Amino acid sequence: MGEYTEECLLTFLEKQGQLFDEPVAETLEEAEAFLEDCMAVVVNSLGEVRQYLEESGADVEEMSDQELEDASEVFALPDGSYLVVEG
Repeated sequence: MGEYTEECLLTFLEKQGQLFDEPVAETLEEAEAFLEDCMAVVVNSLGEVRQYLEESGADVEEMSDQELEDASEVFALPDGSYLVVEG
């Protein structure tokens, strides 16, 4: 596996329904390929999530940390970091 940990890929596989109507991946390999294709990023904090989304052109200035964490493209990972997937 490349830049995404197994824990990250498993979290995405389990929670991909929060962002997509239908599964986009069924295996770890498919999940990794999909995340690489859409250039998903793993960041260490909600502050970094906010910064990344702002740099991507999203209007997140008025969003609370809880709203940011609940956003469909933000996946909280078990280690406390976040996967950001722009669908």
